[in-house]
Amino acid sequence: MNDLIFDVGMYLGEDTEFYLKKGFRVVGVEADPANCAAVAQRLGDDVASGRLIIVNAAVDKQPGRIPFYRNLDIAVWATAELDWVDRSISLGTRVERIEVDAVHMERLLAAYGIPYYMKVDIEGRDMLCVEALRNFRDQPKYLSSESSKTALADVRTEIELMTALGYRDFKVVPQHAVSKQVPPNPSREGRYLDWRFPFGASGLFGEEAPGKWLDAEGAIRAYRPIFRAYRLVGDKPLIRSARVRKWLKRLGLETGWHDTHARLGNT
Repeated sequence: MNDLIFDVGMYLGEDTEFYLKKGFRVVGVEADPANCAAVAQRLGDDVASGRLIIVNAAVDKQPGRIPFYRNLDIAVWATAELDWVDRSISLGTRVERIEVDAVHMERLLAAYGIPYYMKVDIEGRDMLCVEALRNFRDQPKYLSSESSKTALADVRTEIELMTALGYRDFKVVPQHAVSKQVPPNPSREGRYLDWRFPFGASGLFGEEAPGKWLDAEGAIRAYRPIFRAYRLVGDKPLIRSARVRKWLKRLGLETGWHDTHARLGNT
């Protein structure tokens, strides 16, 4: 069995540690050197054994040195995308510019192999990782990426790309509910863990990811009410009344980020 997971957007290793304790090997890709150092210290035994490989680089179209922007108020909003930097500033958070090494995702896949599961959460550059899979015959059995909040058409494009790669089943998983996820017992992926996910984690994956598997059109339909909520009370809301926003939230109109999980179909 393929026991390799790519954690692209490792941050502070919230998911990496979970994968390791479930018995998987991990390649953790993280742009911020401070985060890499913190994970290397905390999970030093796994690094020493070779079960965890940390790649300190941002994913980009070309190798080299590129600007990277830490978010000093919401660390998981760190990004190399200038549009996302502008969004962060417009929402009242502060950023700090540093320079980091950049790597093409194709090179990482060629160097370490196609994983069983590839988690991608790199604030605006997720599709660079998914697009790199076009150059390989084999694909990860499971894939997840943070979906766009800009337009439903963008989400359709993301799902169409995954479909073109052979993914047939999808789940729409809200990030704001990850802390409520409970690993099933018996386990459906790796060994069982009694585990609670901290803020910033992507959570359960594969057959353990919450929700029903949907076809591509079903997943897009599931995103429609999410985008209605984004328009009403999202980053640039039509409704600014705090009382109305609170009432809409009670009705289930959540405006947090969502991940698209995908399962490879029969080939």
